[in-house]
Amino acid sequence: MQEMLQEQNKGCAHCKSANLITDKNSGEIVCSQCGLVTTDDMLNQTPEWKAVTLEQYKTQTRTGIPIRYSRFDKGLHTTITGYMDGLGKPLSSKAKRRAYYLRRTHNRSITHDSHEQNLKLAMNELRILSEKLHISFPVQELAAVIYRKALNKDLIRGRCIKTIAAAAMYVACRFTKTSKTLSDIARYSGLNRIEVSRDYRLIINTLKIKMPSHDPLNYISRLAEKANISGKVQGAAIRILAKAKRKRITTGKDPVGMAAAVLYIACQLKGENVTQEKIAKVAGVSEVTVRNRKRELCKKLGL
Repeated sequence: MQEMLQEQNKGCAHCKSANLITDKNSGEIVCSQCGLVTTDDMLNQTPEWKAVTLEQYKTQTRTGIPIRYSRFDKGLHTTITGYMDGLGKPLSSKAKRRAYYLRRTHNRSITHDSHEQNLKLAMNELRILSEKLHISFPVQELAAVIYRKALNKDLIRGRCIKTIAAAAMYVACRFTKTSKTLSDIARYSGLNRIEVSRDYRLIINTLKIKMPSHDPLNYISRLAEKANISGKVQGAAIRILAKAKRKRITTGKDPVGMAAAVLYIACQLKGENVTQEKIAKVAGVSEVTVRNRKRELCKKLGL
């Protein structure tokens, strides 16, 4: 290969032209001036099969699945399955017993230390939580990366794996601006909100993660759907929120509580009968928070 590159750098041996064309399909290097084939034994790196559709191209690739951080082994381990030989014929009883023994020994050897066992439990928790909350795969992958970093920093020692996994998921949701609240994470993981919040602060402080601020606008439509609030009220709430942003009233405030207060004000202005208790319940905040945010918005916006 090195000789081919040197020959290509020299140019054409016949007309001394430096304009050479590399044809990877035919494995040749051809001069564009005189047509001389300078090299005809290049390594052909293209596949030997043909694919017409995208589905055929995906099914005929031989590279395997990509690395996935949401799997404890990153998807790189092998499995021993089936009771058939290479020709598709069933194995004898003796060979089946040996295959069962090999499969059991192989599965035990995958998680041979506490670090991998910890990852196996945590990745399973992240997968279950992602399915319950309908979280996308990229966010799940980010949560797995955050958990692995927390494990390398020895943050798991003396703490619950499930709580750290839930906190890592909340960090990933906050970082990607996925509209999932801390109450949602705690409720669907079956944990205490205070414990998840404590481990969340531990992760961002130890790993020095700078969290982006959440926009209350991301929560308005979700809260409105849960409370069965009409579209015109949502539009009014968005306009009120825009005014509050211009006057910097939303700075430093909980985005969920601010979105709940804006929706409640819009319901009162549009004459839609939705109680303060209902909005606070679907938002996962207290009625006191909604009242305080509502009082502050009405005072500063003159509503």
